[in-house]
Amino acid sequence: MTLTRRLMLMTAAGAAALTMAACGDRSGGDSDSVVLHRGNNAEPLSLDPHKAQGVWENNIIGDMFIGLFTEAADGSPIPGMAESWETSEDGLSWTFTLREAQWSDGEPVTANDFVFGFRRILNPLTLSEYSKVLYPIRNARPVNQDPQNNPPETLGVTAVDDRTLRIDLEFPAPYLPGLLTHYTTFPLPAHVVERFGDAWIQPQNIQTNGAYILVSWRANDFIHLRRNANFWDNENVCIDEVFFYPMVDNAAAERRVRNGEMDINADFAGQNLQFLREQIPDYVRVHQYMGLTYFSFNTTAAPFDDARVRNALSMAIDRDFIVNEIRRSGEEPAYSFVPPSIADYPSTARISWADMSMDARRARARELLQEAGFGPNNPLRFTFAYRTSGDNPRVAPVVQRDWAEIAPWVRADIVGGEAQIHYANMRAGDFQVGDGGWIADYNDAYNFLFLGETGSIPMNYSRFSNEAFDTMVTEANQQLDLETRGRMMAQAEQILLDEQPIMPIHYLVNRALVNPRVTGWVDNASHIHRTRHLCFADLERSAE
Repeated sequence: MTLTRRLMLMTAAGAAALTMAACGDRSGGDSDSVVLHRGNNAEPLSLDPHKAQGVWENNIIGDMFIGLFTEAADGSPIPGMAESWETSEDGLSWTFTLREAQWSDGEPVTANDFVFGFRRILNPLTLSEYSKVLYPIRNARPVNQDPQNNPPETLGVTAVDDRTLRIDLEFPAPYLPGLLTHYTTFPLPAHVVERFGDAWIQPQNIQTNGAYILVSWRANDFIHLRRNANFWDNENVCIDEVFFYPMVDNAAAERRVRNGEMDINADFAGQNLQFLREQIPDYVRVHQYMGLTYFSFNTTAAPFDDARVRNALSMAIDRDFIVNEIRRSGEEPAYSFVPPSIADYPSTARISWADMSMDARRARARELLQEAGFGPNNPLRFTFAYRTSGDNPRVAPVVQRDWAEIAPWVRADIVGGEAQIHYANMRAGDFQVGDGGWIADYNDAYNFLFLGETGSIPMNYSRFSNEAFDTMVTEANQQLDLETRGRMMAQAEQILLDEQPIMPIHYLVNRALVNPRVTGWVDNASHIHRTRHLCFADLERSAE
């Protein structure tokens, strides 16, 4: 430890001790450690980058591992393990030179660790739902879907030597640096995974290449990380230990932040925005988010295999009421699936009935349902499944009422479920209509539209399959000209909006409570805030 750092820790010891004392024995850290307490959205199902599926898992995994690219404090992609790179003229081949780095046990991180990771996640036996994000890589889809005829060696990821990695693509992907910040692309410690199998992620076995390493995990209580002394940029890391708490109950999380028990919480209830701005104005952070809330229809079963029924139910939802009276944090109603802020995209696709009044929309919805055979003698009854986190329990009865406004013979039963279980049911097709959210993994329209591709089932929850849509997306991805590519993507999106296998509800904003002592937090559209960028104001002053 440097003399400067020792002085920083001594100066901050009192403040850090107070923070840890607020959580009792939960800190479990050294007495001179700088400790950060973070509220997280939910309890992770796994911290294995190949098993993870939610932002609450990404928040933790991204503190432990770093890929070829990583996130700056503002969420933008910057070089991580990639020291430099070259791109072929046709955009189909990227060659990366890796920086010298070690795993937390001192073993070198090599290009083979990346190859091992890519092959593992695309192995269907890994059961990774998120593997489909990697389909832009050459042969990723056939390796994942038909390994018998497409062995892992055919995947377009090659270790040229220990510090040189080449990635070959199916089509030009100008967004690749953003994709390579995602946890699906992280290297894995092959020497550890091969020894321990799926147990490699347990605290006693895990080795990481990022700023932190897992110390302990108490289910539904906290996850504890400690600084990785072998991290290549360790000298610029301020926080020694970080605790992540699963906070499904926003009201409880708000109290813990206000009481000093947590430094950060990743969300707060929209209806409390004004109160929080009055009580703790310096804590409140609200920013536009690169994502949306949308509902999915299970199109494999009647009556939701009928586009008239899907459009009718989507028409009837009063999106303005949801954003203005329920969410109340600056969200905008969504009448497209791709948010308007996405790069290199014309945002011309739009739901055809978006400008109709609510009365006209409900009247038209009633007509469509009657055309589909529903009425007093054949009522429409279905179940709407929603997540019990955040504002979702308040939205569910509102949309239930909206559907009832169509006609007395339309009835939706609502049932709530914990987020991980809810999404597992959606992927399994065990639902009729279900809510969900999507946050972009990288800033490109394809990261939204791939969710409508036939090949993306079961992440394509609705199991929508449309040959014209699939063909248009595929052809768009072959375009080198970004304007042409964007225009074709928008044409594909229009098919998705006309068919309505999904119903966009509203674009998101990200909300957080951040103690003003915390420095390095930059509001951004991806809502990614890695702990290695954070510090405390009193530590920074002592360093001066």
